[in-house]
Amino acid sequence: MTVPVEPPWGAPLPTGAEPGAGVRIGQGSLVDAWRARVARNPGGIALRYFDGAMSAREADAASDALAAAFQARGTGRGDRVGVCLQNIPQYALVLLALWKLGATALGINPMYRRQELRRLIDDSGATGLVCADTEAGQTRDTLAGSTVRWLISTSALDHQERDDPRVFTTRQRPAPAPDGDLRALIEEFAGARPEPVRPAADEVALLTYTSGTTGPPKGAMNTHGNILHVVRTYAAWTGLAEGDVVLALAPLFHITGAVVNASLSLLTDTTLVLAGRFRPEVALDAIAEHGVTSTIGSITAYNALYEVPGAGPEHFASAKALYSGGAPIPPATVERFYDRFGVYLHNGYGMTETSSAVIAVPPGRRAPVHRPSGTLSIGLPLPGLTARVVDPNGDPVPGGQQGELELSGPQVVPGYWQQPAATQETMPRGRLRTGDGAIVDKEGWVYLVDRLKDQINVSGYKVWPREVEDALYEHPAVHEAAVVGMPDDYRGETVVAHVSLKAGHRATAEELIAFSRERLAAYKCPREVHLRTELPKTQTGKIRRAELRETGGGGSASPAVSG
Repeated sequence: MTVPVEPPWGAPLPTGAEPGAGVRIGQGSLVDAWRARVARNPGGIALRYFDGAMSAREADAASDALAAAFQARGTGRGDRVGVCLQNIPQYALVLLALWKLGATALGINPMYRRQELRRLIDDSGATGLVCADTEAGQTRDTLAGSTVRWLISTSALDHQERDDPRVFTTRQRPAPAPDGDLRALIEEFAGARPEPVRPAADEVALLTYTSGTTGPPKGAMNTHGNILHVVRTYAAWTGLAEGDVVLALAPLFHITGAVVNASLSLLTDTTLVLAGRFRPEVALDAIAEHGVTSTIGSITAYNALYEVPGAGPEHFASAKALYSGGAPIPPATVERFYDRFGVYLHNGYGMTETSSAVIAVPPGRRAPVHRPSGTLSIGLPLPGLTARVVDPNGDPVPGGQQGELELSGPQVVPGYWQQPAATQETMPRGRLRTGDGAIVDKEGWVYLVDRLKDQINVSGYKVWPREVEDALYEHPAVHEAAVVGMPDDYRGETVVAHVSLKAGHRATAEELIAFSRERLAAYKCPREVHLRTELPKTQTGKIRRAELRETGGGGSASPAVSG
């Protein structure tokens, strides 16, 4: 079934939902759109961080200075530069600076350790990196012998004076990275501007790594045109207006945070509120203090907000449109949140390969439930997107039947970085095969009803089982390992490992969990390890992951141990 750009199902689109409506967003590149925003309202507040604030004019000048500093270190058009930071103002300034140079920002999860970080650097060929000063020493060692020519650090203490003790446990600052401190560079290059560059729509603005639908992490090339189209359509769809306040609830190193939190706010006359790494009680206070009107984050984040003692409707009094992406929301969770706070959580759907949100529930509308499966709809396709449900051959299936969700349109990236074969496999003829099982009803509502691949979705983050298994195999006692995703009301899915040990060796589940934490980002680590005498296999010797998902912790496993 194909959902065209102008759907015929009779459900009216949000007012002004066509591209270019709503808030004014400049044409051309992201740089053009940013400069148009500054020209319209230079004194408007662009960034807030606790008690700190930065106007559009100030952010423009600071990013100019940074761009000049990066340029002085040899960074220019087409170069990739890693940004390994939490949600702090410097992230936005670095993005703007790199785009002004025609360079590409490589989003890196700051939870990555050693080989996780090095793998992205080596694959992308990054020439520079910005990280937290608390991680500068370890990062420098990890980058030794890589393509990175310079390393600059920054402090989360900058751009605010409140020093919230829930966030900042000390005011002591480690020594900066070898190539300097970000704030010091802004002061050193104050008043300087880089040589002017006007990136084309097809140049890569963000390189964001994803497991995609098959294989190890691949770099999705999000172009200026991709991101601008998503920003325009999502802003119009959600009714974003000048003067609105957007909370960076999703991490900015993730495509959701980078595009429909940061880019959306930077390119419109709105304010981006940042509060560092997500802490539910801090985020809740930020929503109330700054009058946040709009945000999007994972259902895990909303569940955490729900659990904050004393949280009530007054914290969300300013909210106009709250969205959740990364995984479909259970209907019961939506109702529970609404009953407590009086705010409806709208589903949204997007992928790294679609430059974030491309399907969403219109504001003011309640998503229908697919009665046979009990699944809450993820919404309607945004303007410009063509959504089809297809069979394994790529042919459309009849309406109302299940198949694989296939997407095409100006939001879909042109491919993966230096991976033409993977690009062709996942995006044949420019049509993105999402790997998600879906149904589209006669009114155009899209429902995700199954996971077609082994990939695990933890709070919106993608986990490839092979990577976790490889880490477990490094333990000297592990004979075989199989990792699966199991349903989790809080995270969407949780990582569960099934392990058999070598004869004569011993290891506890707790030990294996701790071992994985030394090698992987926290969200990738198994939260349960089941020790088995052997793992179920096919006649050809392949481990039967489907059987492990069905039996959970059953079979000959030892008692589950939660991490």
